[in-house]
Amino acid sequence: MFFVTVIVPTFNRCSLLKRALESILQQTVGKYEIIVVDDGSTDQTAEMMRMCYPQIKYLYQSNQGVSSARNKGIALANGNWLAFLDSDDTWLPHKLESQIKLLQSMPDYKICHTEERWVRKGVRVNQMNKHKKSGGWIFRQCLPLCAMSPSSILIHRSVFDAVGEFDPTLPACEDYDLWLRITARYPVLYIEEPQIIKYGGHEDQLSKKYWGMDRFRIQALEKIIAGNELGEEDKHHAIKMLLKKCTIFQQGALKRGKMDVVQHYQKIIDGHQ
Repeated sequence: MFFVTVIVPTFNRCSLLKRALESILQQTVGKYEIIVVDDGSTDQTAEMMRMCYPQIKYLYQSNQGVSSARNKGIALANGNWLAFLDSDDTWLPHKLESQIKLLQSMPDYKICHTEERWVRKGVRVNQMNKHKKSGGWIFRQCLPLCAMSPSSILIHRSVFDAVGEFDPTLPACEDYDLWLRITARYPVLYIEEPQIIKYGGHEDQLSKKYWGMDRFRIQALEKIIAGNELGEEDKHHAIKMLLKKCTIFQQGALKRGKMDVVQHYQKIIDGHQ
């Protein structure tokens, strides 16, 4: 049985949240629940939810970050399948239906993601080759950067029991960290037809809030390399990527005269050579 819980984390995005929720309510499948986890908004989000969406489960928490908000939704979900939608993205109407049909036809799989359309400041843009997506055993494709979008994922909740949830200690790249843990153990299904729209260019994106996003990916790589999830080949590739990212960061710090940063990344490099 497919019963889907859709988890929507949000923070001070009242108007964007409404657009996201409308795209969920327009889905062509009938049975699902929606949980909005408000991560400490100070705008009109709470009032908008009461007035416009009384049928949707709405939870408020003090500001703890997107990982904490998503994890709260996971804990409260009734569905055996979980989907996520960032409050600045939208789904196309057949998103859930397409994923459910594919997963029903391939019952050994527990994760499905989809292609996406990108819109930046109102203009549709093409993705670069480095963002190319695929299915199967994609751990090595997930090493350079995030290879799946949280807004496109449909995932069986047993996967979280096996690999853990989003890491709340990471202020960004928390999805990259989770996808490494998941794709090290599970193959994924992929729908080539875009099923979501990702909107970019607004000021509150995490990529604008935090400089040097690869420093969080380095943390995630260190963590999975230190664990027991990886086979020898995957571990070799993970270490290779870790050394590459550390070297690039170290070179940038050297140019800026940040010798403490240089030394920090040299320690990581020395520990994995």
